[in-house]
Amino acid sequence: MAGLVVLALVVTASVGVWSVRRAYPDYDGTAEIPRLSAEVEVIRDENGIPHIYADTPEDLFRAQAYVHSQDRFWQMDFRRHVTSGRLAELFGEDQVDTDAFIRTLGWTDVARAELPLLSPESRRYFDAYADGVNAWLDQTDGGDRGLAYTLLGLTGGDDAPSRWTPVDSLSWLKAMAWDLRGNMQDEISRSLLAASGLPIDRVEQLWPDPPEALTPPIVPDEYVSPLLPEALTGPDGAPVPLAPAAADAIERAADGLDAAPVTFGDGDGVGSNSWVVGGDLTESGAPLLANDPHLAPSMPSIWYQVGLHCRDVGPACPFDVVGYSFAGLPGVIIGHNQDVAWGFTNLGPDVTDLYLEQVRGDTYRVGDEWVPMDVHEETIQVAGGDDVTVTVRRTRHGPLLSDRDDDIEDVGDAAQVESDDADGYEVALRWTALDPGRTADAIFALNRATDWESFRSAAALFDVPSQNLVYADTEGNIGYQAPGRVPVRTSYDGRWPVPGWTGEYEWAGYIPFASMPSVLNPEQGYVVTANQPVTSDRYPFLLTGDFDPGHRAGRINELIDAAVEDDERFDVADMAAIQADAHSDAADILVPFLLELEAPDGYYGDGLRLLRDWDRSMTADSAAAAYFNAVWRNLLELTFHDDLPEDEWPDGGGRWFEVMRDLLETPGDPFWDDVDSENVTENRDVILVEAVRDARNEMTVEQGKDASTWEWGRLHTLELTEQTFGTSDIGLVEWMFNRGPVEVGGGGSIVLANAWDAAEGYETIWSPSMRMIVDLDDLDASRWIDLTGVSGHPFHDHYWDQTELWRDGETLPMRWDEESVRAAGEHTFTFQPPEPSESP
Repeated sequence: MAGLVVLALVVTASVGVWSVRRAYPDYDGTAEIPRLSAEVEVIRDENGIPHIYADTPEDLFRAQAYVHSQDRFWQMDFRRHVTSGRLAELFGEDQVDTDAFIRTLGWTDVARAELPLLSPESRRYFDAYADGVNAWLDQTDGGDRGLAYTLLGLTGGDDAPSRWTPVDSLSWLKAMAWDLRGNMQDEISRSLLAASGLPIDRVEQLWPDPPEALTPPIVPDEYVSPLLPEALTGPDGAPVPLAPAAADAIERAADGLDAAPVTFGDGDGVGSNSWVVGGDLTESGAPLLANDPHLAPSMPSIWYQVGLHCRDVGPACPFDVVGYSFAGLPGVIIGHNQDVAWGFTNLGPDVTDLYLEQVRGDTYRVGDEWVPMDVHEETIQVAGGDDVTVTVRRTRHGPLLSDRDDDIEDVGDAAQVESDDADGYEVALRWTALDPGRTADAIFALNRATDWESFRSAAALFDVPSQNLVYADTEGNIGYQAPGRVPVRTSYDGRWPVPGWTGEYEWAGYIPFASMPSVLNPEQGYVVTANQPVTSDRYPFLLTGDFDPGHRAGRINELIDAAVEDDERFDVADMAAIQADAHSDAADILVPFLLELEAPDGYYGDGLRLLRDWDRSMTADSAAAAYFNAVWRNLLELTFHDDLPEDEWPDGGGRWFEVMRDLLETPGDPFWDDVDSENVTENRDVILVEAVRDARNEMTVEQGKDASTWEWGRLHTLELTEQTFGTSDIGLVEWMFNRGPVEVGGGGSIVLANAWDAAEGYETIWSPSMRMIVDLDDLDASRWIDLTGVSGHPFHDHYWDQTELWRDGETLPMRWDEESVRAAGEHTFTFQPPEPSESP
């Protein structure tokens, strides 16, 4: 406690102008970077967004690294500590468990193995990027690098950053792959619910098939071949039999489980939107491409806007690209170059399996034999404490996560496998991202793609995470490509943990890239991806049994189709309007039942009367939206909290839309009954009445008795929280790093995807991390916005200067042409090669 008091006092003194501003970078001036071959120019606009001009790719990425470091080095340094399992070096013993988990996954080890697999050009680019970071480190010190380093020095954390390496950059791709890994949490949840005693048919009831009419798949049937490619063979060269649905003989991870059909239902309210509209449907006659990935909000944003320009674009220097980068990684992840534009949403294929392993000491069972595990020790350094040594164990399937995660340990402890008498199991993770790949090559290949074929060649390198890629080019083409390393399963559907010792549930290779779903210039004239199913069951491979149900995709398709039917043509403003659409499918499902309830005069009828003329849009100023969401949250609580363990309470996202749709049509379903009530059996109508009454009482407490004054945005706020000191529990420190609350509209599984967790409250937990609209007719007419701003320095002008615009659905010019970049330039910084040393 005394240490915290001292910290608070010292931080109070550091709030002075000098202490805060000393880390602000000079946006005008010069600096030397070792090995730079010629001058590099950085032009920043009024929002601090940099465009970098260089003569060689290596110089371009050296400068990008320096600029990233100027604005975001603390974010970069924190990320590499996360991916290498070294957070305890910064923050002490509280982070040992997190470090042990990451060390068990071995992200840095995989990144280190990937580096020699990359092309010589990519390795040069990563080396050049490290040069730029290290040049910045050599020219700064202590608190000059950021306020975080002043605070680290006071708390005993490591405030002297180590040299940057290419592995530090590559490792961040593993963190992104982990966030986008597919249905692993669903697999865990199904197992734990079954183990809790919920009958299997009721477990499956919580992962329903969405209505077929909800949304079409991304790739229409006419572009999908139902035939198995003859080239697909297993590791032994034998043909691979496909079984997209689970085989009836599968041994489940809970007693008495029967085989279940593949379902298309995950949809926890998060995901991403992207779509591309062909020239036949636009005002200009050229394609428009829109993208807004949905991620957990953070301060600063996960993205960094940048332009990377070779002065003379050609084979020797092929980069001329603008878009969103990751601080710590060279190149642009999402954006456009002079010829093509691309956007990402998460494909969400099932690229993980949990294997139940029989373990004796440091051996595990394979068939009838017991073989040694791969066992090694990891030493975790702890700021202010003693080192901690942890043991990492791996089977042939991967690391034993049951050694590190309580939920996964529970899965193993509770699992029962038919014809086996073991008392619990360890659980290993098989995950495509733990096999070294060449995703980093794909970044540079995308950046320099010039047409559909070179774009697909780049996508073929994109191993993990597997993404939906939308495409447009200046020649008028639009398309879609699913890349990624997706396993082929032959006897099960990947929805439950499986026995690891039998050999029956091994992957039979990966879906060949040539067989991954793809379409160029579809007849309908547009492509929509929002995490919905990629294909119908005409496709011969299983991508996943847990796609998002498709509410966002369905709404985007509906808006585009309506405009087409009215013979309207799209422009950039129309695309932005779709990104801001706040219509709720949950309201479409539930409101008709609520309107059938009696709305008594006075207090308890006030909320129901708000719903009568409501357009079912979750705008921030809507009283009806505020009331509806309170009803939705209370309804989920009354229906499910008595039946499910607390960790499995509904978050209220898109999957639960479909669960509730089915329940509303079944008034006597057992989920309606409150198992805690005595001598009473509740049904749907009883629970609906109780939910609307509870919601009315809650809104009165939250926003007052006058229902007309309620507002969804006041209930549904966004807090921009810095991930390190912003969670310190020291009020003054958090005030320095965090921003908000920001009142927002939208919700989970809505196009305006500001999602919230009904089990926790109304605060936004996922949001559009950026928005981009690319106009292939006039690249300078393209628009973009970031959740926060380019700077990672608290109180800097660009720390969160884009947030208000983002909230209001506004965007900034996504400048492209050098003339427009220079005309808007407010700062110019020049990087120079080192002066040649004089001869002795």
